[in-house]
Amino acid sequence: MFGKALTRRAALAGLATAPVVRTAQAQDLAKASIALLRLSSSGPVFIALEKGWFREAGLDLAIKDFTAASQPPLAVVSGDADFGMTAFTAGFYNLAAKGGLKVIAAQSAEKPGYPLVAIAVTNAAWDAGVRTIKDLAGKRIAMTTAGSSMHYSIEVVARKHGVDTRTITMVPLNSLPNMAAAFKGGTVDGAIFPVTTWRQVEADGGGHLVAWVGDEAPWQLGGVFTSPKTIAERRPVVEKFIAGYRRGAAAYDEAFGKRENGKLVPGPGYDELLAILAPAVKQSPQLVASGLPYVDPQGRLDVGDIYKQVQLWQAQGQVGRDADPKTFIDLTFVKGHFNVPR
Repeated sequence: MFGKALTRRAALAGLATAPVVRTAQAQDLAKASIALLRLSSSGPVFIALEKGWFREAGLDLAIKDFTAASQPPLAVVSGDADFGMTAFTAGFYNLAAKGGLKVIAAQSAEKPGYPLVAIAVTNAAWDAGVRTIKDLAGKRIAMTTAGSSMHYSIEVVARKHGVDTRTITMVPLNSLPNMAAAFKGGTVDGAIFPVTTWRQVEADGGGHLVAWVGDEAPWQLGGVFTSPKTIAERRPVVEKFIAGYRRGAAAYDEAFGKRENGKLVPGPGYDELLAILAPAVKQSPQLVASGLPYVDPQGRLDVGDIYKQVQLWQAQGQVGRDADPKTFIDLTFVKGHFNVPR
């Protein structure tokens, strides 16, 4: 009888202490936040959060979501977020050149077979014979802002086809809804759209696809970054973040990374991970599946391409001459980056 009572007291004592143990474990997690856009290119973060991989790495990560590519870098520079991820822009490189940012891993990249950014023309332009990249000379093409990833895409694709980009009138309209309205209304001849926006415009009978940027001119579209201060003062936190992020990137690639004849071939975990991404980006699973970008499974950057981007923007006066990628890319957190200049 006494033995049973002792066993019972021990069991009750164990139950009483269990929540305390769990709380202590939660308190041991380092806290950090990441600024991002709710796009499929942020998929590795959404996946790693849902699967608990950041917590397993020792990190309690919070999301701060934004709506424009210019915002996550500013959040990191101001200290409102510890990490950020978004497309590279001229503005990003100017902030980085001033010592505010360090690129530590890859986000998405333009790559053949991965429809991510569309160059499209209106029905009227198509009927008038605008069918190829070369035909864009002398035309008005809508984009978000000067110096944006959309602007860069037009620059590199046009140059590939020998088109002088000074003959193309780039029309900055600041938002995707404004671009879609101008495109449908015929006040521009064409536009450069993210795939999901283009699918919606296309479904409304709004125009014709000329080319996918990734098929024409692959480039390192986006990156993951933090501040030099965070690296200097909280390096273990950066390492924990990278550990969780790379697990998310590997799972993303395994489920969504295979292509055959330009079409996605679902891999292990496809349905589960699509079900994670759809609510995270606030789109239907079908729409998400139509525009899943390439993400390197290990978070490796095409470093040489970043140098090329900076040089192009410098030649146009969009980025200061003092911008040197060597000073704002930290290659120590991820091994095996591509095309690292010597």
